Parts: sequence; structure tokens; C-alpha cells
Amino acid sequence: MSAIHVKGLSVSDGRQALLRELNLTLSPGQALTLIGESGSGKSLLAQALMGTLPEPLIGQGQLEVAGHHYNLGTAEELRPLWGRQFAMLPQEPVLALDPTMRVQPQVAEGGFAAPGEGRSQARASLAVLGLGGSERHFPHQLSGGMAQRVAFAAATQGQAQLLIADEPTKGLDSGARANLLGMLQGYLAQQRHLLTITHDLALARALGGWVLVIRGGEVIEQGPAERVLHQPAHGYTRQLLAAEPSAWPTPRFPAKGEWLLKGEGLCMGYGEQTLFEGLDVTLAEGERLAVMAPSGAGKSTLGNLLLGLQQPRRGRVLRREGIAPQRWQKLYQDPVQAFASRVRLGTLFDDLLARHRLPRQGLVEYLERLGLEPSLLGRLSNQVSGGELQRLSLIRALLLRPVLLFADEPTSRLDPLTQQQTMACLDASLGEIGCALLLVTHDGALAARMGERCLSLERGELRRASPNRQPEALAIG
Repeated sequence: MSAIHVKGLSVSDGRQALLRELNLTLSPGQALTLIGESGSGKSLLAQALMGTLPEPLIGQGQLEVAGHHYNLGTAEELRPLWGRQFAMLPQEPVLALDPTMRVQPQVAEGGFAAPGEGRSQARASLAVLGLGGSERHFPHQLSGGMAQRVAFAAATQGQAQLLIADEPTKGLDSGARANLLGMLQGYLAQQRHLLTITHDLALARALGGWVLVIRGGEVIEQGPAERVLHQPAHGYTRQLLAAEPSAWPTPRFPAKGEWLLKGEGLCMGYGEQTLFEGLDVTLAEGERLAVMAPSGAGKSTLGNLLLGLQQPRRGRVLRREGIAPQRWQKLYQDPVQAFASRVRLGTLFDDLLARHRLPRQGLVEYLERLGLEPSLLGRLSNQVSGGELQRLSLIRALLLRPVLLFADEPTSRLDPLTQQQTMACLDASLGEIGCALLLVTHDGALAARMGERCLSLERGELRRASPNRQPEALAIG
């Protein structure tokens, strides 16, 4: 296979440049990885290459594939490349999967094999990713991490020349991340092209190849992964590498108050599968509880039960009376699900402030504290990055001064620096409000910094965890 060349790629909204002229070369068998701050334009680059930029964003530039040239601003011109030449694993798997189709036929549909062979290949791909037994599930029956793996399997079935993977390890536990890394390395071993966009620095190190650091729509540093990720030349890159949770200061947790909720003898499952049974859990005012577990073990389900968003098969949840319903808040693992797609973000926040008679100053202050431009409120939810939407979700929850915040993978779309800033804001806000935190995460270091108690949900039981460690590194090879 020949190299793929991208020349003069830029993206604008008609008024300002969001991504400034980039020149890229993707060599067969060599990883090209983009890292950088949330909202810097990394995902816009992927959408521009696929011709899927949302309106009113405009892409420009030239693409050279196998001696043929294409205009990057023309979606119709790029569409023939989909499937056999280009495939994309999007940042939001919930938007990539058909909610009316079961898992196996969706994965099979991504390839070009005969029906029987396609189903066999789909079953094999799902098994490699730890999803054996999930073939007949619908997307709504999957955890966020499971949906991510299904989307990956579907994207790679056609064996496209170029795979664009946008945050492929988001929401995955260490075992699933290692399996996914193996599949990415297998793609490269076939002398195919791989463009990965990630905040997972361990993944970037493991893939090797060439790394680009993007900030403010521009490449500020690039070079071999070994150099950029171990001996960076740019100050921003050094800050990025130094902002991982294991380097944060040792936390000081506030004193706990009276009991807030109790789950007694909780049992929950789906169909014939039981996630947990006889589970007891308590939370007090101001307490910080972190829960870790493999993908699909029931972490999100447990949080939903405690908030009253789902009902247990058996057992009961007691929540302290006299607390307004809106003060029990959830941060969704996929923030795109939490915002109306056809209403501008500013309108959604205006409605929230009016409905609960809240001063606008709180919104203004949170935008500043979380490093978000007020101009974002003029856009639709699909016109901002996943990291920006994740922080807007946090603002919306905090404005209601919750007594409990169930945060389901709240930093999965954030680069290390933005994650550190966001968690510092969350920590301070919890103290100001007197809010309890139920944090679901796969990152042991983050759990240790944010959780006064850390529990592991394994084989249907909650056990005390020891998260004071670096996040597990991805093995190479």
C-alpha cells in the first residue's frame, strides 16, 4: 500500500478557523496518533477526512489516496471511499450503532463477506473483544464500554485501508483496552494505515509511530512517539504528560454528614444475566465514593438504581425525604445523550435557569472556571467536542446544587490537563454545596484522588479496592 497524503486541511465555521492548515502523511504499518487539549480540533480533523463535518462547519484541503486526489470539503466526493478505503470509529459509539438492530448483524454489515461468512467473522471479532454471548443484544442493553467495542468491531470488518479511531479506549477497563490495542497493532501489522485520536497517553506510547500534539487548532509539536512522549520539546506537551492523576496532590476529604441514601439487598440483571445480588451500599452527606469494575459489570446500573432511574429486581433503595428531585443528579457516560440535538446549548441553559429561577452569574462563573468559551452556547450539541460537552454537562448538574452527583466516567473525553482542571473544579464545588459523589471510573489513580472510599464491583459483590497506583500500562506487542 502507498502512503496517504493530506495537504492544507483546515476547518472553519465561516467566521473563524477551528483547525488551521495541517499537512499529514500516513505511512502503511506506522501509527499516526493525535493528542492534545479537548476542543483543539482533533475530532474535526477526523470528520473532515470522512466528509462528515456537521453544518455550518466547512472543510478545505486535498487528499491523495493511491494516486487519486479528492477535495476534503466535498462530502459527495469522499463518500465512495467509505468502507473499503476509509473506516471510522467515532468518539460517540451510541450514535454509530443502530438501536433497532442486534449486535451481530450490525458488525457483519460492516464487512463485504457473504452472509454466512460475515456472521462467522462478526462472531469471531466480538469474541476477541470479550463480547462473546452479546451477539443477540441490542445497543441499549450494552454498557458504554461494550458499545465502544461493538462499534470498533463493526468499523474494522471491512478491513479498510485507513482506520480512523477517535478515542478508541474511552470507557474500557484494562483488559478490554489491552485487547483493543492488540487489534490496532494487528491492523498495522497488515501494513494498513491507522490514525488514532486519543487522550490515553498509555495507548499513544504503546502504538508508537509518529505523534502530533494539537492545541488551538494547530500542531505545536510532532515527532517519533518515543521522543515526544518521553522527552517533549514544547512546554505544553510537558504539562500534558505531568497532569496524570497519579501526580495530583494527596486529597483532603471533608467531614461526612448524616445518611443520604441506603441500598439494601439490591439485585439487578437483564434477561437471564444477573449483574449483582444481595448488594448493600450506603452514602452520607458530602461523602465521596468511587466504584471500579470491568466493563459491563453493572457500575452504571448500580448508580441508576441508587438515583431511582431504574428499579431493582429485588431489594430496596431508601433516600432521605424532603429533598427536591432535581437535587439527585447524574453525569451520563455519553454526554451527547443528555442534550437535545436540535436545540442550541444556550437555549437549553436559558430554560434551565428560568425553570429553577437561578441567576445567570453561576453559569458565567462555571464556564470561566472550566475553561469554556461563552460562544459555545451558540452551537448545537453536535457542534462542540465531546470534552466540551462533558464539561457543560457538569455545569448543568452543579447549577442545581445537588445533594448527590452520580458521575459516570466524567472525564473519559478530557485530556490530562483539562481533566485535572475539571476535577479540581468539581472537588471545590462539592465542598461548597455539601454534595456527595458517586464516581464510576476505570482509572485507579483518579479513584484514589477523588474517592474517600473506593469499592470494586466484581462477580456481583462490592469489595474494598486499593486504587493507589498508576493506571495500568498497556503492554506492547
